[in-house]
Amino acid sequence: MSTRLDLIPDERLAALKSAFQDRIRQIAAVIEPENFGSVCPPVLFELLQQAFQVAGADEGSIWLLDPAKQNLVIAYNSGPNAATIVGFRQPLNRGIVSTVMVSEQAFIENEVYKNARHDGKLNESLAQTTFAMIVVPLYFLNECRGVISCVQLIKARIQGREAIPEGKVPRGFGPNDMTAVQSAAEGARALIDGSLFQAATGWNLS
Repeated sequence: MSTRLDLIPDERLAALKSAFQDRIRQIAAVIEPENFGSVCPPVLFELLQQAFQVAGADEGSIWLLDPAKQNLVIAYNSGPNAATIVGFRQPLNRGIVSTVMVSEQAFIENEVYKNARHDGKLNESLAQTTFAMIVVPLYFLNECRGVISCVQLIKARIQGREAIPEGKVPRGFGPNDMTAVQSAAEGARALIDGSLFQAATGWNLS
């Protein structure tokens, strides 16, 4: 039979709460897509890669708001074209990833190239077509600061909103795949918050 462990805040540390909060806000204010990787423990990216693999995705990305809060910028990508993809900017008024960022509502869809909200600019630059997509909000420091997306890609000829595959068609994404990515996003939140708290305090609990 398990028992509950009730921890009571230490008054000595509780008195420093305001100072901790101020310091963490200062750190959050200088986090940008370009330096994001430097505040993340490597296990974060391992966690995401495992989730993308479980979901059957070809690759996945972390998109973060830029300082002006006008664009989402790819800060991390797990695919073979990461060097090209990282740094890609998506205006907040265009595309599915931006819709998820603004609404904070997760998204899943197969044959996503038929969706009028889908922006294929990045696909065009890589000569690929997105067949299926999952996008979930990414929270850390008590705010939605970006999204995590993953995709299944195909080679296809696009005619209007129709894509004529030139190879094998993926199986698509289902509810369990969405759950895997959402769970990874929650894990990412805890890892980022923990990493920033450690940076703010100088404490290393490992």
